[in-house]
Amino acid sequence: MTLAVVYDRGAASAGDIAVGLADVSSVVFVLPRSRHNEQLHEVLRGLGDVVVLSGDHEADAAAVRGTRPSGIVTFSEPMLAVTAALAETLGLPFHSPRTAKLLTDKLAQRDQLRSAGVDDVRSRLVRSAAEWPDAVRHVGLPAVLKPLRGEGSRDTYLITREEEGRRLLAGLASADGPMLVEELLHGQPAPPFGDYVSVESACGPDGVRHLAVTGKFPLAQPFREVGKFWPATLPPEERREVLALATRALHALEVTTGLAHTEIKLTPDGPRVIEVNGRLGGHINDMAKQSCGVDLVKLAGRLALGQPAPVTQLDPAGVHFQYHTLAPVEPCRLVRSFGSKEVRRVDGISGYRAYTKSGEELPGGVGTHFVDVLWGFSATHQEMLEVLGSALPKISHEVMAGDLRYRISPHL
Repeated sequence: MTLAVVYDRGAASAGDIAVGLADVSSVVFVLPRSRHNEQLHEVLRGLGDVVVLSGDHEADAAAVRGTRPSGIVTFSEPMLAVTAALAETLGLPFHSPRTAKLLTDKLAQRDQLRSAGVDDVRSRLVRSAAEWPDAVRHVGLPAVLKPLRGEGSRDTYLITREEEGRRLLAGLASADGPMLVEELLHGQPAPPFGDYVSVESACGPDGVRHLAVTGKFPLAQPFREVGKFWPATLPPEERREVLALATRALHALEVTTGLAHTEIKLTPDGPRVIEVNGRLGGHINDMAKQSCGVDLVKLAGRLALGQPAPVTQLDPAGVHFQYHTLAPVEPCRLVRSFGSKEVRRVDGISGYRAYTKSGEELPGGVGTHFVDVLWGFSATHQEMLEVLGSALPKISHEVMAGDLRYRISPHL
């Protein structure tokens, strides 16, 4: 059997895909034109067959059909719509084009969840600063301003003053296209943990099966994720409410095939949907392999091929965690890093990996851009906090922004 993987930068690397699918099927990498794919083209050719997309849907579908795929999948958020269109033309299971739109168009998703009676978060599309006053009247302040399409909290801002939003929108709308203004969901404070979770799910012929509820650390300003852990610190009743909401959301968006990652805010009035993503969550496969020995890329491949894919709740012993250093919000250059050897010696830390090399330019912006990741294991959540309290001060990175040289470090 052959599995077509529509590939670009996303939640699974080319190496993770090749390893995860090695005993599932042969792989053909279907490549849109992008800088990332140009840089990895020869690497991908060494991992499987390659089809380069032209942008002409009929020609591209014919080229992919020539590889005789039995299934199709993607791990890249921007490729959901392309994959859905190819799947429909080739008669392969995946999100329908309608579902792909609901998963990637934030306004369409909000409208669908509202009409299905799942969740009602006030939202309004704005195309220019002239539409801002009406959006504020409808949504209210504080609010969240973000691109209609996007990931990783790119260009996502908390707006507390009307003039602040007008000023930001004037610059963002011209660069990002239409923007979405949303009601700010107020979480129930739960320090030292975050006020939101994600639900990792598998969808197939047997319906929606939830794999895990992922706990989070508090966001860095404005909405940047710094880390996660399994299991989440939810009492049983709240966990049931969270899972029920995720199920209703996935049904409303007609997600029937593959993995899903649903982010949910824990508010004083109960769980609310932040957003639903129709693919593997970022770094979730690493968490699954480290904690349970389960490869979610392999699971996604089997679901796409219609193969038997035993789906059970991932229930690790103890507490497994990941934590990141975030890049600065201003553009800069990484000069050098410190502490990689020392942090690996901390009891409870299983590994550390740098994502950025000395001399590399960091783009800046309020999106989530990871400089590194460390991961580990502890017996309890309290012990996890103690391990991180010992480990994080050992890591730092020196950066240059213009003539200014300074250090950044992860911190709880």
